[in-house]
Parts: sequence; C-alpha cells; structure tokens
Amino acid sequence: MAQTPATPKTRRWALSLWAHLIGPDRLARTANLQASERAALALRTKGAPAAPQDPMLTFMIPLVGKHHVNDWFGVSQRLAATLTSFTRQDNANWRALICGQDAPDLPAPLAEDPRITFLPFTTPMQGNDKWAKLRTLCDALPAHVTHDGYVMPFDADDLLAPGQISAILDSQSPGGALVSLGYVADQQNDRIALAGPPTLTKPRRKPFWKLCGSCAAIRYRPEDGPDFLAELTSHEHRMFPYLAALAGRPLKPLQDPAALYVLNHGDNFGARRGRVSSKTRFAQRYAITDPQKITDIRTAFAFEKISPPEASAQSR
Repeated sequence: MAQTPATPKTRRWALSLWAHLIGPDRLARTANLQASERAALALRTKGAPAAPQDPMLTFMIPLVGKHHVNDWFGVSQRLAATLTSFTRQDNANWRALICGQDAPDLPAPLAEDPRITFLPFTTPMQGNDKWAKLRTLCDALPAHVTHDGYVMPFDADDLLAPGQISAILDSQSPGGALVSLGYVADQQNDRIALAGPPTLTKPRRKPFWKLCGSCAAIRYRPEDGPDFLAELTSHEHRMFPYLAALAGRPLKPLQDPAALYVLNHGDNFGARRGRVSSKTRFAQRYAITDPQKITDIRTAFAFEKISPPEASAQSR
C-alpha cells in the first residue's frame, strides 16, 4: 500500500471554498474527489461535535520491521524513549497502539504498562509498509477506543514535550490539535532547530506539521467510525490540516513547542525514501546556538544520544 498523493494546493483551496459555498453534500455529488476528501465531507455533514467529556488521547505508532533496519536494538531504544515521553506526562489519560511485524524489546516498566498495546502486522508487503500499518491501526480503533477523544499518529522515534497530553485534552477542541511549533533534532550532526510558522526575520521557516508526521491529534468519536482517519493517514502529514478543516473540524495550533522530531539516527523512514536531506538543511539553517537552550531542550525531552550500533550489539 503506497502513500496516497496529495491534492494540489490550489485545488485544496478551491474545494474548501466550494464546501463552504454549496455545502458538503452537493460538492460530493458534483466534484471529482479523493477518497479522503469524500470521507471528510461525509464527516462534515454530521456537524461539529460537542466538547468531549473525559477524553482520552490514543497514539497510533507504526513500527518498522526487523527486516527493514540495520539496528533493531536502536529501534527498540528509540521506541522506548517515545513511550517514556508519554509516561512522563502529567496526564495519564492516554494509550498507545503499536503495529509492526515484530514485537519491540521494551524494558519492564513499559512492557508491563497496560496502556501500551502491540498489534501484529501480518500482511506481506514489498517496500515501505508504513501506510498499511496506519490503516491497520485505524481499523483497530473501534476495538480499542470506546469513548470520545483524540487520535494522534506518532512516529516511533519522535518525542512528546512535557504537558502536551494535558494541553490537547484540556483544549476541548471540536476538531483536534496541531503541532505548529516543535523541534527538529539532527542526531548525526548534533543540531537542534526550532520549527515554526514563518516570520519577518525567518520567511522560509516551516511549521512543524510540514516536517513531521507526529503533528496532529484528530478528534475521534466511536460513532463516527475510523474511515476518515484511515483516509487522512494515507496521505502525507501536510494534508492533515486541510482535510480536518474540510471535515468541518479544524485543528487548533498548540501554543508551545510540543514535539521533537529526531532525524539522521540511521533508520528513519524518510531516509529509506530519500527525503531527509531537506530536513537536514532545515536543521542547519535554523539551528539553536545557545548552549543553555540546547541543554534545557535535551533535559525537557530526556533526549540523549543513542548508542551506536557497535555498542548496541555488544549489549545484547
């Protein structure tokens, strides 16, 4: 299952305008649409939902298979760091669904945490299977998420900032939350940059959601079903705000840097698709140079350099 191509930007703008002018039903009947856009318009016809009561945040994590990586120990370490960024939060109302061919090697506190569930991926596939795993995770939502809340696709090597589960759940957003501010950490070159909306002094800077897939908590109600989420996550993350708005559930930007995206650690999904170089240049262009700020970020995210494969192999 390949990633679904993005709708061109000009067409996104036009469809958003027409959905407002003529309504979702008529637009769905008259326009040539992608499956994701049809799912968004179908959701729009249900109207904006009321604020959720006692919501839960569910993370959907596609995990690479052993056969695709050079260092499985490193993969498991990075996933453990990701999950630890959840357990360190001040709000325990979350759960994580992980989908992959191979169960990760997690330390005891995480391996025994009832909020963390592993779902085996058994579909034979050639090439990158990330989107097939996200589809499997979406299809599993009805069995694992039984009340109102939010669902957040999250990569197995990214980190969530402290306090962000509370920020998402307390927002009571009818559509969900968007990570506009966040950090990009180039592990190989030991750089950390701040991603965010462009400014007068940084006109070419990009918001975090254009760089990383761990960028959006989408409103999910069991009565809505998983179809919209399944179609949304078949696209690149830059389509998320557009599709959420088309569904009548726009995403509200979080106020603080909410996540840290780790690249150039050796087994990134993007590296296998040849899509890391532009992000490496981004991290270089917008690198934070204040040593104390770097220390503060590393401390907040508990982000440390991970042992190289040689050391990893010796520890197994």
